[in-house]
Amino acid sequence: MTASTPSPTDIEMTEPIYQGQFGDFTITRSDRREVVIYRAGLLLAALCFGVGVTLGLAQPTDPQVQGLLSFLYTAMTIGLGISLLTIHIYMKLLHRVLQAFWLVGSIAAVGVAHADPERFVVTVYQHPVTLWGVGFTFAALTGIFFKEAFCFNRLETKLLTLIVPTLLLGHLTGILSIGWEKGLLAAWAVLFVVFALRKAFQAIPPDIGDKSVFEYLKRTP
Repeated sequence: MTASTPSPTDIEMTEPIYQGQFGDFTITRSDRREVVIYRAGLLLAALCFGVGVTLGLAQPTDPQVQGLLSFLYTAMTIGLGISLLTIHIYMKLLHRVLQAFWLVGSIAAVGVAHADPERFVVTVYQHPVTLWGVGFTFAALTGIFFKEAFCFNRLETKLLTLIVPTLLLGHLTGILSIGWEKGLLAAWAVLFVVFALRKAFQAIPPDIGDKSVFEYLKRTP
């Protein structure tokens, strides 16, 4: 006799049963896949941002570097968008707000890129007023940092929750010196990469959360 191949349903039935606040639940392969995609999006965004900051600080006036920074920013935005599609957040309204921020920031970035003949990053740096639109992308990113800091008490996300708005508002108002801006930008890049790499090796179930809460919220008007 040959052993029968277990079906996907049978495999999922071997998953541990977790006791949630509003009932028991199991974690499916689909749940795990969403977490992997969420983390992959974060890693893409972090690596693009880290490489971009490194190149930008090393050769800020090189036209080829400026062009590459526009590409890296686009890839970072795509990675962030992927993460915002698959992130698990109990408050549906907050989830939608972060997605809306990302959309507004993305539309603004396209507008800025096509409205000025200069390279995108040069335009944003030389005209801080563009952050009133483009900055929504980073507001969405800060929302992820805040969520991760609240849920997992990670030091790097606590620092990023403070660094990102400080740098953006400081540049917008012109109160930060170039030295401070470079230092905060470098810290942002390093901590973002550290966060994404640590996230990649974290156990998956905590990122899924209590599924019984999600089910309860679906049933609640």
